[in-house]
Amino acid sequence: MTLFERVFKGSDEVYEQAVKAVDSAIEEHGADYAVSLPNTAYNLPCYYSFTGAKVKTLGELKEAMGTIKGWLKHDKRTSDVFTSGIGAALCAEVIETLKYVKDENCYDANPYHGHLSDAEIRELGVPLVTGDIPGVAVIIGPAPSDEQAAALIKSYQSDGIIVFLVGGIIQQAQRAKVNMGFKVRIVPLGEDLTAVIHAVSVALRAALIFGNVPAGDYDAMCKYTMERVHAFVNAYTPLDDTTVAYGGGAIALGFPVITNETTNISRVPKSLIIDENVDQWHDTSLEARDIKIKVTKIDIPVAFATAFEGEIIRRGDMQLEVDGSRVDCFELVRTKELAEVEDHKIELVGPDFDQIEVGSKISMAILVDVAGKTMQSDFEPVFERKFHSYLNCMEGIMHTGQRDMIRIRVSKAAYEAGLRAKHFGEVLYAKIKSDYDKVVDKCQVTVVTDPEKCTELRHSVAIPAYDRRDERLMSLTDESVDVFYTCILCQSFSPSHVCVVTPERLGLCGAVSWLDAKATNELDPNGPCQIIHKDGVIDERLGTWTNVNEAVRKYSQGALEQVSLYSIMEDPMTSCGCFECICGIEPFSNGVIIANREYAGMTPLGMTFPEMASMTGGGVQTPGFMGHGKHFIASKKFMKAEGGVARIVWMPKALKESVAEKLNATAKELYDIDNFCDMIGDETIAEDPETLMEFLTEKGHPALGMDPMM
Repeated sequence: MTLFERVFKGSDEVYEQAVKAVDSAIEEHGADYAVSLPNTAYNLPCYYSFTGAKVKTLGELKEAMGTIKGWLKHDKRTSDVFTSGIGAALCAEVIETLKYVKDENCYDANPYHGHLSDAEIRELGVPLVTGDIPGVAVIIGPAPSDEQAAALIKSYQSDGIIVFLVGGIIQQAQRAKVNMGFKVRIVPLGEDLTAVIHAVSVALRAALIFGNVPAGDYDAMCKYTMERVHAFVNAYTPLDDTTVAYGGGAIALGFPVITNETTNISRVPKSLIIDENVDQWHDTSLEARDIKIKVTKIDIPVAFATAFEGEIIRRGDMQLEVDGSRVDCFELVRTKELAEVEDHKIELVGPDFDQIEVGSKISMAILVDVAGKTMQSDFEPVFERKFHSYLNCMEGIMHTGQRDMIRIRVSKAAYEAGLRAKHFGEVLYAKIKSDYDKVVDKCQVTVVTDPEKCTELRHSVAIPAYDRRDERLMSLTDESVDVFYTCILCQSFSPSHVCVVTPERLGLCGAVSWLDAKATNELDPNGPCQIIHKDGVIDERLGTWTNVNEAVRKYSQGALEQVSLYSIMEDPMTSCGCFECICGIEPFSNGVIIANREYAGMTPLGMTFPEMASMTGGGVQTPGFMGHGKHFIASKKFMKAEGGVARIVWMPKALKESVAEKLNATAKELYDIDNFCDMIGDETIAEDPETLMEFLTEKGHPALGMDPMM
């Protein structure tokens, strides 16, 4: 049997499975029964991506099977192999969707993950565009041995590549005690082969969310995934015909398949690669997808990779904990003269980890002294914020917070591997010298674990430094600076999107402040953050400048003509898709609601966050909707043109609590309103406009008396 014949046979087999599953579901629930994968605005995302049609009921799903049947052509043409492969993948999505119809908790059993939510894909947006996730591996197993399975998985993880597992390799990873889960970027999708569609769905939704690729445009979808989603497939022998059919779909999307199968399989250069030496698949796969890994050698006894940033360390697995809420702790970067810094000096003041009782809460201060001819004190907080990701990249370390409210857990496994306090210094030294080599010529690190010394330094050194910075930051307003900055980092996924970063409006991803953009420009003058001289004011109320418009026109390649920095209604700034929050107009109350990516419930707009997001991303301007960072909510420039923060009528309770202090202060300063957040609804008060209006009326919310927004 030829390769083409295997693809056609496998496609037919999975099609028949899907038809039977649909018929069975209709017989049980009826044709009008609602159907959708959970937590997505696209119902069946893959089918929607290729057809432009949202399937909402089992009856519509039955009709969709007829459309899919038209893709399963058996002519001996390469294009038919590709469309048959895509058709097989769509059948897999149908089967997986019906699992959720049968049992909405079908993937709750550990360790399987199943379908990824839109919010999870948006969470991957920033690391994908920055290259912290340089690629996507899909491994279909089992491997020849548990050891080989674990070795391949960990080799990708150590490079920062996100790994999706399907089939028997998941049990192998469990036996080899591989830590799995979305947060550590090793995602066990499911035992059944059809679960592979959840990896395909990630790539296609990236095109919808970030790329603004029109649903139903087959060629544009395949072009986007081929050029911008650096994915590949590893498939161990034996491969049945349905696996081969799915492989045809993967190749159609631009994802090379590497296998050790030799039966009825023929090599296709750069697309279907036969490599019987499975121990070299890591290198073969990266070469096939042209993935370049930036290597920073760090002398520590545990693995170091961005995949560990989401690692959770439970109390029972904890060797010790640094807890700034209970004892004196802090992190501080200080700019020194060159003569004052000894490069690569790592000093420990106080007991090391092996001198501390298991389970202890300890004080820790980390001082990083840097020097360089072009170093600026404004860069200090930029470096400090990176400590969070740097330390979290260490396997067995969990870091949260910043400044003097940090929390760090060290796992027993990391300690037993030999991790000690000095290794924190090694990581910070290596990353700062690597990432900021243009401005840092020398770097030394002091780690303090002596509690009395930590207390002394916190009050005499750290707090005064933070106070000086806060005074400096308070003076940084849009009016006080001469330049803004572009940020086009996300254009690798969203080609027409341009962020304009100002002192009072950070990037919508929440990760790029004006100081971050300034530092990025200093480090790489030809990079993603370019200077916009703040000249040619058009309308101060809207926040429009001639130079800003020229910049967005230039860096969006003409896709945008003009942008208003302070308005949600007139030419609002575009969004790429990795925004932390979405603000949308709520017509009944004459205000706006805000939903954050983590919120999974319903909003008074009658839309979930994913549904709001489907209208907002992809680098397009959508009057009435705006993506933004969490910290922008309390800004005096938030929707300034429409009346500012007084328009906010609803947001999820957790988000409201996180911004309450600063938002209350802004409302007090601008409108002389005390405890403004008490006037804002949340999901515990209302999820529909009628109940929300009753609450707002009772509270006397200011939005009710403001001029109409529309």
